[in-house]
Amino acid sequence: MPLSLFATTSLDRLVQAEVDAEREFTVVDLDIAELVQVAAKQGLPLVLISDTYFTESQLAYLLDRPELEVLKGARIFRSHQHGADKASGLWEIVLKELGRSPDQIVHIGDNEIADVDVPAELGVRTVHFARIDQGFARTLERENEPGDPFGPYAPHLDPDDGDFGITSLRAKTLQAHTPSGTAAVTAAWRYGASVAGPALTGFAEWAAFTAHKAGTPVLWCPMREGELLSDLINAAAQTRGWAVRAKPIWLSRQVTSIAALAGADQASIHEFVRKRHQLTVRQLLVMLHLRVGDVPHLAQDLDTVLDNDDIASRVGLALTETPHLANRLAVSATTARERLLISLRKAGALDRPDLTLVDLGWGGTIQRQLAQVLKLAQLDIAPVGLYLATDDRSVSVLMAGLRAEGYLGQAGHPREIAGVLARSPEVLEQSVNALCGSLIDFAEDGSPVLGVSAGSTAQNLERGAVQAGIRAFQAQWNRYVGTAAGRWPLLVGDARDRLANILVASLKLPTAEEASVFGNWEHEDNFGSAVVTRMLPDDLASAVPYLSPSDLDDLQMRDSFWPALLGASDPHLGAAARAVHAGLIDASMFEPAGEPSSTTVRYRTTDGEWFDGASRRVRINHNGLTFARMDFYASDVSEVSLAIPGRPALVRVDWIEAKVIAGGQPRSIRWSSTEDFSRLHYEDCAWLGANMMEFHSPLAAVWLPLEDACGGPVSSVQVTVAFAMLARSRSGLGHRMPPAGRALRISAKVRDEYRERGATGIAAGAARLAVRRLKGQ
Repeated sequence: MPLSLFATTSLDRLVQAEVDAEREFTVVDLDIAELVQVAAKQGLPLVLISDTYFTESQLAYLLDRPELEVLKGARIFRSHQHGADKASGLWEIVLKELGRSPDQIVHIGDNEIADVDVPAELGVRTVHFARIDQGFARTLERENEPGDPFGPYAPHLDPDDGDFGITSLRAKTLQAHTPSGTAAVTAAWRYGASVAGPALTGFAEWAAFTAHKAGTPVLWCPMREGELLSDLINAAAQTRGWAVRAKPIWLSRQVTSIAALAGADQASIHEFVRKRHQLTVRQLLVMLHLRVGDVPHLAQDLDTVLDNDDIASRVGLALTETPHLANRLAVSATTARERLLISLRKAGALDRPDLTLVDLGWGGTIQRQLAQVLKLAQLDIAPVGLYLATDDRSVSVLMAGLRAEGYLGQAGHPREIAGVLARSPEVLEQSVNALCGSLIDFAEDGSPVLGVSAGSTAQNLERGAVQAGIRAFQAQWNRYVGTAAGRWPLLVGDARDRLANILVASLKLPTAEEASVFGNWEHEDNFGSAVVTRMLPDDLASAVPYLSPSDLDDLQMRDSFWPALLGASDPHLGAAARAVHAGLIDASMFEPAGEPSSTTVRYRTTDGEWFDGASRRVRINHNGLTFARMDFYASDVSEVSLAIPGRPALVRVDWIEAKVIAGGQPRSIRWSSTEDFSRLHYEDCAWLGANMMEFHSPLAAVWLPLEDACGGPVSSVQVTVAFAMLARSRSGLGHRMPPAGRALRISAKVRDEYRERGATGIAAGAARLAVRRLKGQ
């Protein structure tokens, strides 16, 4: 800056202000401090060599710290003093004045040229003090953290505390320890140390600080996350000197939902059932502690999936239509409630008039259901919830008059943070879970009854590595907090923006290493059903070559817990997703030119009525391929109309798949061969043979005969199609390709008849054809 800006201030005062600012913003590296202390104890002389314009007295002032007491009296060589820096002559001066041979000197420094290459050429033994390795550099890049110290400002810098030391301590944690084991274990540990660790360290400190300010001595952390979270909170509180203690407690959505049942009527059971995914009648009866003999008219439907309102209502009626059954349900709910209360009392959670839960969060379901349980038990306790983040569903918690606070996001805001965390929370949930099954019930004495733990041996090892990395970062953070005499910044204010950016960037742009680890992890539904799903679903593996970045955003949670993993598993898709995320290209680059079109599904029910289903924008990815997946929920569906390009076009259809519930059971039907396509009905479009089709208008569609394929009407339909498209004029003008010959269709039907009924089927088919011809004459 020009000195004219400081005309009324002396040069000496300006220099001193700079030195004071340097001292305020620099922190002693505790590892280097320990090293020089060890060297001093061994009687080794200590020498400082620095490229700096500071004077010797100014350097002495900067180094005057309790941790560096042993450096008092150390010899200092300054580039400004000798007129040469380390890369161009200072080392020769050092060797000459010390009177030592180069091999008697061990030099530690962070500059690869000045501290490593140059002195090494002179024979000095060197140790490169690397601050950031290549892997962490890539992590910082996805967070838009600048690598150039003289470049643009990093995002979310605090005017007083900068980045709160988070970046340096992440780097130090990664450099301090490399876990033994497979590459997957190492990648998992690094994720814990550099991504999950900082966010959860901040969350634990915020939870402990919030309790400290409110005078709340005990925090309760629901299992399975509670084991790790309580340890992190306790470490934070102890380091900061706060009288707060966190304890694990057994709670789950499933157990609290049963205990919170206030009535045994059809509507209550219907609501109870529809909150769950692919729950079967058998699983429902087990949850409600009912035997098949109690409801004999459901015996034939035990494995039926309760996937739509119609079947849920009918089962609700079956379970409540007699006073006997209604009473059994009321007894089950009361028993579940009493056992839950026994567990809470044994833990000490009901000893005080306040009960504060600490959880990762999202919808606040456990807090809301627990509040209902306590209300039914006539206990005047309104549970409080402290969460990493909450989504839109948590509004119902607030509307119920309960206090629920989010650390990184609350009630779905800010959308760019809470929305991302709530969309793909599974890896974080699995990372912090204890190595046990989820809580499915309580025994009579209030002890937990756990389900089977999901995940392989490899997943458990990797999960343990993530948790070890999380603990390693917090230990590093608390180490500096403990030596700062109360001057180290808290992670309860503006630091949240920086921590949220770390976590959100990892979910939006996982690395290939993270995808290879977490893509194989399994996640259980943990809400009554037995559904266990891989993070990287098997059914989408074949779809990856067809996906564009925007297709990843369109995937529903049940399609893929973490869509960005799909992108990271393919180098080209991953590069495209990163480019879109960084704003280097617009997502519309992957859409056809001109007026947009959509792949659209309509469906017909058994009464002959047609209804609109769902649609997806047509996009063309880097391979020139297109993917669309549409879901709709209805009952008694007979067939589906699939308008693939949504405009006139020549289309190569590689495969069509429909996943449905048929007869109460999941079914999958796939069309991918010439025979498959020859048997379909084409409305305002033509089958050209093999897997080629021509669509003549925006509404032109292929009909999928779901009822015929499944032997009865279906429900809960998901249709997926993978194709390539050559657009034609929307005017309808121009040459049309000739459709496939009749012989191809007839031969396919003959093969079908033979497979199903043998020679008799072929004869019957020929007879039907002869009758139609006679009628035509």
